[in-house]
Amino acid sequence: MACLQLRLKGADESPADDAEIQRAAAALMPVTQKHDVAFILNDRPDLAAELGCDGVHVGQEDAPYDEGRRLLGSKAIVGVTCHDSRHLAMAAAEAGADYVAFGAFFPTTTKTPKFQTRPDILKWWSDIMEVPSVAIGGITVENCASLISAGADFLAVSAGVWAHPKGPGAAVRAFNEAFENTARDPG
Repeated sequence: MACLQLRLKGADESPADDAEIQRAAAALMPVTQKHDVAFILNDRPDLAAELGCDGVHVGQEDAPYDEGRRLLGSKAIVGVTCHDSRHLAMAAAEAGADYVAFGAFFPTTTKTPKFQTRPDILKWWSDIMEVPSVAIGGITVENCASLISAGADFLAVSAGVWAHPKGPGAAVRAFNEAFENTARDPG
């Protein structure tokens, strides 16, 4: 696991209040960092900077990339959601994003996706860019191979880990095995 992203939202996608985010970050950040896993906050570069997070993930309707970079500095991770847009991904990479995120690839109950994305965007991206890509949306151990094969550098997984029938640890091991055992499409 490279990063743990803290995303606290209500069922209606309303953000949690700052105090709840601060409590969760205070409990989780030391554990992740102790294991050399970056702690990323979703949507809130201002709060990520205040809390000393390792980075922030911003969506297209959140604070812009430039604000995240300005608030967190050059050493922090700043990733950007690009949905299914090649244009948004190119703009984020050119601005200096540490990764671009595409999705949703599969149906998901974590949130209501605004875009359905196909794995060919990962292939396109990996063929032309060095900035890592992250695949998001409904990813499970059972369906991740097509995304890895297409070129995803990382997988953003929520229910695929937390709802795995053998528990989160087994899920992480299975995802790692998928990365080790899935051949990349050479072209």
